Amino acid sequence: MCNLCDIKNHAAANNAHAGRRSFLKAAGTLPLWAGAIGSASFLPSALAADVTPKPENILMPDAALARLLAGNKRFVEGDVIKNPSFKNIPVGLRYGQNPYACILSCADSRVGPELCFDEGQGDLFVARLAGNYVNTDMLASLEYGALMLKSPLIMVLGHTECGAISAAIKAEKDNVDFPGHIQVIASKLDQAVRLAKLEGGKRTTEVAKENVRLNVVELRQSTPILRKLVDAGQLKIAGGLYDLETGKVSLVV
Repeated sequence: MCNLCDIKNHAAANNAHAGRRSFLKAAGTLPLWAGAIGSASFLPSALAADVTPKPENILMPDAALARLLAGNKRFVEGDVIKNPSFKNIPVGLRYGQNPYACILSCADSRVGPELCFDEGQGDLFVARLAGNYVNTDMLASLEYGALMLKSPLIMVLGHTECGAISAAIKAEKDNVDFPGHIQVIASKLDQAVRLAKLEGGKRTTEVAKENVRLNVVELRQSTPILRKLVDAGQLKIAGGLYDLETGKVSLVV
């Protein structure tokens, strides 16, 4: 007998390993089941988004974008309607979520998607990192939001006076290497810096816009999930720029 556990614990461990193997086996079939977009019934119930706590969030892609921009208009005008009190959060959010939009946003503390779009808990599925660019982790999160949570909209949200963009410009101009993993961000944004430069733009705002455009294109072409949803008309991928001076989000693409 094992000195660390009894037979019951061995059985529990074996069951856990078996469950994990089953999940990994199902996940490994992604290219096969990706064609069945729109149905999540084949996945483990723990992952299925079969709860609809906010029916008002079930929207067509264009309506979702219109709602997002209308919320930003309220934010700019100081006419916000969302109450952040926990008492007003729908009970259904304890058991599931159905956000109407996914946001790929910069990690900048001055840019809060729920605030600038005047939305409440459960409305937006937000993935954030400095420079608001697509990497493997961000793509996986957005795929989950679009496929499993059925969000009809993804917005890549850049902003003015972005520190990550400024760092990328400095790295390209002065051949600077930043410490630690910060250089990874600057290197990832280098393409936007070079493209903006070719087009005559060098300021952070122009590079930020180019970065938004590049990542929108990347998401639209991502396979096997996002591109199929876009082609089927079930998903819209847009890009916006948040102005720190005015609070307004302007569509870039």
